[in-house]
Amino acid sequence: MKTNFNEYSESEFVALLRRIVEHSGSESEVDQLVFHFEKVSGHPDGSDLIFYPKDGADDSPEGITRTVKEWRAANGLPGFKSN
Repeated sequence: MKTNFNEYSESEFVALLRRIVEHSGSESEVDQLVFHFEKVSGHPDGSDLIFYPKDGADDSPEGITRTVKEWRAANGLPGFKSN
């Protein structure tokens, strides 16, 4: 796993979220992925974006990625690395 958000390409971040959403791995591995998502995304809603999305929110891996990307841009935080 990468250390910082800006080390991820957008497609790599979607793949990370897909592993969480699809529960790819043991419970412990998925828990580690969730913790990692919270740490690198920096989003104040953290794992609620995945498990308790707001009404009407796109809770697909792509939708969650878009939400994080837009929030980071609005808050002056680094975005994804270029592919």
